[in-house]
Amino acid sequence: MKRVRVKICGITIKEQALAIAALNVDALGFILYQKSPRYIKPNKIRSIINVLPPFVKTVGVFVNESIADLTEIMLQSGLDLAQLSGDESPDYCRQLTENGISWIRSFRIRDPADLDQTALFPANYILLDAWSDKDFGGTGKTFDWHIIDQLPDRYEIILAGGINLENVEKAIKSVQPYGIDVSSGVEESPGVKSIEKVKALLKRIRMSEEQK
Repeated sequence: MKRVRVKICGITIKEQALAIAALNVDALGFILYQKSPRYIKPNKIRSIINVLPPFVKTVGVFVNESIADLTEIMLQSGLDLAQLSGDESPDYCRQLTENGISWIRSFRIRDPADLDQTALFPANYILLDAWSDKDFGGTGKTFDWHIIDQLPDRYEIILAGGINLENVEKAIKSVQPYGIDVSSGVEESPGVKSIEKVKALLKRIRMSEEQK
């Protein structure tokens, strides 16, 4: 099985960012949606990025931010990639590209009809998360992964939404995703990660890759 990339999202503490980066994860995620309990200020993100190893990708998670503010935050913080987790339109994404901002669109899924919107966006990599009426992610909820079978083969899937130690191997077997995005599944409380849970998660992911 191909190697599964791993993003640990909702980082708020520098020491934990360094410890998780040392475990050879592929990306760290920082929440820039002020209503989230995992919100972190851009200047604090910059202080963390300044001490990270050079090959760890950093992702800023935004929800319906203005293009001007998002661009400023990306430049101020030094983030590599913007994850768009709100209701951002295809035109919004095109404008970000014109501004030199790399992005990935996140889609909240509850039924097959929610997959239709993916076709509107010029991207080969998409992030699929669980639907919530109240939140834009980090809910700890999953969705029916079998829905993903209805997507065109051209998409590489990053799977989010309720991934944890108990279901990560099933998620990888069911979806065979490009990557796994985990937040609440490795936390002690919102924004506070359990390094031991991250280690255990990575071990289970690597074991899944070895299975034929």
